Amino acid sequence: MPIAKVNGVEVEFEPGMTVLQVAERAGQEIPRFCYHERLSIAGNCRMCLVEVKPGPPKPQASCALPAADGQEIFTDTPMVKKAREGVMEFLLINHPLDCPICDQGGECDLQDQAVGYGRDGSRYGENKRAVEEKNMGPTVKTFMTRCIQCTRCVRFITEVAGVPDIGMISRGESAEITTYLEKNIDSELSGNVNDLCPVGALTHRPWQYHYRPWELKKTETIDVMDALGSNIRADSRGAEVMRVLPRVNEGINEEWLSDKSRYAVDGLQARRLDRPWVRENGKLRPASWDEALSVVADKIKAASADRIGAIAGDLQDAESMKATLDLFRALGSANTDCRQDGAALGGEVREGWLFNSGLQGIENADAILIVGANPRTEAPLLNARIRKTWLKGGVEVGVIGPQADLTYDYNYLGAGSKTVGKLPKAAVDFLTKAERPAIIVGAGALTGETGPAVLNALGALAKKVGVVKDGWNGFNVLHTAAARVGGLDMGFLPGEGGLDVAAMLKPGALDVLFLLGADEVNADASGAFRVYLGSHGDRGAHGADVILPGAAYTEKSGLYVNTEGRVQMAERVVFPKGEAKDDWAIIRALSERVGCKLPFDTLDQLRTKLMGDHPTFGRIDYLAPAATFDVAKLGAKGDLGDVAFVSVIADPYLTNPIARASETMAQLSAERTAPVALAAE
Repeated sequence: MPIAKVNGVEVEFEPGMTVLQVAERAGQEIPRFCYHERLSIAGNCRMCLVEVKPGPPKPQASCALPAADGQEIFTDTPMVKKAREGVMEFLLINHPLDCPICDQGGECDLQDQAVGYGRDGSRYGENKRAVEEKNMGPTVKTFMTRCIQCTRCVRFITEVAGVPDIGMISRGESAEITTYLEKNIDSELSGNVNDLCPVGALTHRPWQYHYRPWELKKTETIDVMDALGSNIRADSRGAEVMRVLPRVNEGINEEWLSDKSRYAVDGLQARRLDRPWVRENGKLRPASWDEALSVVADKIKAASADRIGAIAGDLQDAESMKATLDLFRALGSANTDCRQDGAALGGEVREGWLFNSGLQGIENADAILIVGANPRTEAPLLNARIRKTWLKGGVEVGVIGPQADLTYDYNYLGAGSKTVGKLPKAAVDFLTKAERPAIIVGAGALTGETGPAVLNALGALAKKVGVVKDGWNGFNVLHTAAARVGGLDMGFLPGEGGLDVAAMLKPGALDVLFLLGADEVNADASGAFRVYLGSHGDRGAHGADVILPGAAYTEKSGLYVNTEGRVQMAERVVFPKGEAKDDWAIIRALSERVGCKLPFDTLDQLRTKLMGDHPTFGRIDYLAPAATFDVAKLGAKGDLGDVAFVSVIADPYLTNPIARASETMAQLSAERTAPVALAAE
């Protein structure tokens, strides 16, 4: 490996690295504004100047200078110090002195680097320039006078998000960042530009003037707005979660976060269930916990085991589902299901419902067939990974199902099940010739009567083209619900002779229906006595006969399994609202009243039982290596028919009770359906 000297210390580096990367490998901090390791190199802020020998006797931008064997790099010479002070002085020429009111204050790169590398005065005596604010949508608040033209936002939106809505116009002092034709940013990843902006020119509009960063308590936890399990940091003040930011996890979300995961946080405060309710004479009235649990217990004890059932919702943690499953099995009921969308998944082979290649591993695929899914709305960060692979020129993509702008080119093969039954030869060939082919199956292909047959046909195709083989498993199921894989792993499915979701919702099928955070089903016609356990007054609670207030995902410690089968632990950020309790504790209290006391009294005891019954839950943050299985045995043979696949997500911003309670999500949904430019504030 080549060797360079950094301030006299020899450092080995890999060919192709820049001087900045070599210097940081040697432990030297290099200031920068425009450089970002996940974006292309711009080299326009000039803050990363260093002295290099051999070379011209002047400072050079280290981010854009390739390192070479035998180079000598100096990061702290008088020449470098003077050059950085000069660059900082130029950057501050037009920057307003509004740190006291800037949302970036306290966590601002410009503040930190001005103190560390700048001068203590300015020789600029002219008037500062002012730049008109821009309309960039509900998530981005602009203060463009602060902008230093680092172009991080431009490069992110163009390269990562794939929506070139931001660019730089004019030259010299007139140069400014703007959206083309006063257009809002049409991206589900737009909030990341606020994180990338180093100077406070772009800030989070929903959180404007709400907090100071030093006021916040920071808790590392897991996102549940989709099935990816993005790693996040939830910042709280008192009893309120103020903001959600991404954490770096190379295997899942890198360092990005979708807008729904980031900005739905305001829905945690609205429409909350904070006390039990009981329906009396057609109207709900407040009740005590003792009364509410007694009413539920009496109804359950009065019904036969085959006339009670439970449906688990999309945001549930594994502990609450395990407690519910054990209770209903103890009661003798086989009527349990966690598949609100009715997807034809489940069975003995765990790989049959996982994203087997892994979210990071999909970047190794050289051919991808997407069936019945729109990854841009169902899993935006997965879509960004596919785009990254496509930009490198290493993957060919085919789509069967909804036709949408995925931010990369693809071959559209057909609309639905008929295409799966009779794939064009070209579609089969592009998978066959690939070394690492992958199939991504969405819930849109697996729901309805044809779901099992479609799954079986895709399994046969996967076996034919070598999607599953030694060292590579490219058969991937893309879930949309954070709770789905955990429920499938523990068998929260109909037992022998049990009813699935569709059957439980039929009129007269059940006497008691227990909705464990299930808000995406319509139980109005079932005629059953409905018990709803959840955190928000949403669809599930509106028609319920008894409401038991539970905890939101930021208010409890729980295990979640993402779409690739990785078990992760979410931590409690704040305590539940009002009289609300942890979901598992409510089930435990109910079990005692119905005469089937569950064998645990603490969360640790429940987890011990969960991990004992299902060992996969004990492997936290572990992603199993690719395993082969007989993919042709998935689903069931049957008539494929001619059904057009439709994404199970009608509106990506209104997919769960928390999002539907969020004012920001409502604005994003309105912008998506009828774009209207927000007036500059």
